[in-house]
Amino acid sequence: MSKKVLIVRGGWTGHEPVQVSEVFQAMLQKEGFQVTISDTLDSLLDTEMLFDLHMIVPVWTGGHITSEQVKNVNKAVAGGTAIAGCHGGMCDAFRDCVDWQFITGGNWVSHPGGGDVEYVVNIKKSSSSPIVEGINDFTVKSEQYYLHVDPIVDVLATTRFPVFSDHHDTNGFVDMPVLWTKRWGKGRVFYSSLGHHADIFDIPEAYETMRRGFLWAAEGKDLANKLR
Repeated sequence: MSKKVLIVRGGWTGHEPVQVSEVFQAMLQKEGFQVTISDTLDSLLDTEMLFDLHMIVPVWTGGHITSEQVKNVNKAVAGGTAIAGCHGGMCDAFRDCVDWQFITGGNWVSHPGGGDVEYVVNIKKSSSSPIVEGINDFTVKSEQYYLHVDPIVDVLATTRFPVFSDHHDTNGFVDMPVLWTKRWGKGRVFYSSLGHHADIFDIPEAYETMRRGFLWAAEGKDLANKLR
């Protein structure tokens, strides 16, 4: 049976929701997933469909999610449907919704230097996660996301601030999560802060960690079904 994925795209166009969703669609179809793309958050009102999914992939910066829509996502993920995504499409979505932030594990607050900062993504060497196995540190030139992060997340990669001078520098250096996983009930959550534009996934390490993150997250649905 084909594993079903729903990509929900929209919001601020500066994050290229169409282009990013198409990269993800091709990536997931190559792995054998049946992918549906929705341009409306009303697709989150179909509870039966959400519970039938292996994974929800949000690509929706900003915007507003209704209490019923987020409640349905909450229930579906807690029941075993994964949620996985990147950059502002997942953790700068629905800024007024703390429930969304609790599920996903963090929210964006700043990117000192804007979209043209060169920084290193440091893979956590002590991690046993298959998502980063064999992946070396790599450099990107993009937005360096400073996030408020749930302390429970399993951090797989970090980036060091400051790279670009800002008021926060007086606090000293801080290693900010770039990749993380967490659990929400029976469901798995994966996030990558990379993805300001779709071409970030031309970087092999960015592509591969995203691909593996999707596979890891979606695998949780099969494990949840076995427990029923």
